[in-house]
Amino acid sequence: MDSTPRPDPPARLRREPVSDQLFARLRDQILTGRIAPGDPLPSERDLATDYGVNRHAVREAVKRLQQCRLIEVFQGGRTRALDWRRTAGLDLVVDVRGPLDAISVPGVVHDALEMRVCIGADAARLCALRGSADQRAAIVAEANAYAELGPDLMELSIADVAWWRLIIEGCGNLAYLLSFNSLVYGAIAMEEPPLDLRSAELLDVEAHRALAERIARQDASAAERLARELLSRSVPELVEKVEPASAR
Repeated sequence: MDSTPRPDPPARLRREPVSDQLFARLRDQILTGRIAPGDPLPSERDLATDYGVNRHAVREAVKRLQQCRLIEVFQGGRTRALDWRRTAGLDLVVDVRGPLDAISVPGVVHDALEMRVCIGADAARLCALRGSADQRAAIVAEANAYAELGPDLMELSIADVAWWRLIIEGCGNLAYLLSFNSLVYGAIAMEEPPLDLRSAELLDVEAHRALAERIARQDASAAERLARELLSRSVPELVEKVEPASAR
């Protein structure tokens, strides 16, 4: 009897792009422990049959799983799931070609917003230290313009992104800038947090002005503290994460 584990449950995929959809389904099987570290993936033929796709799509999906360091591929096409907590990087959750299904691991939205706090706070500190006079003046000007906006959360969100981009660019850290782009453009394959979750942050005009002022004064420690306080308002309460039995 064939004891090879099958993705649970197999389901027909949307029309396009099927290789990305299959990647997302198999990715979640591995992340949630349905395919445990050390387990083989179903064969290429079985995956094509289960999901109603051609074998080229299967090969593309498997290749991407390998690139994300979720699986190891051996000579002859055999595969083995890896312990993703030890091998995977941020490319695991970044969709560079289009919107993928959101990752089903509990807490991923919380963790991405928590990462946003850490990056933003340190970027504000570095911007106060490294930003040019022109960059710091632009941050103050944008904060003042932000204060003139109405209470519409969508309008505030757009202006807030533009303002934070000035801070991130002023900090001079390329890795922070690329991470910021991934968060802003929805490249992180997670559910979009509701706008009202960020209302306390977006509506606090004075906090934006105070942070801009500290950056302009090159008060790095105060800028870091104010940025952390402001961004932390949008971090939801963490729902308890349930780890698969294989990770315990």
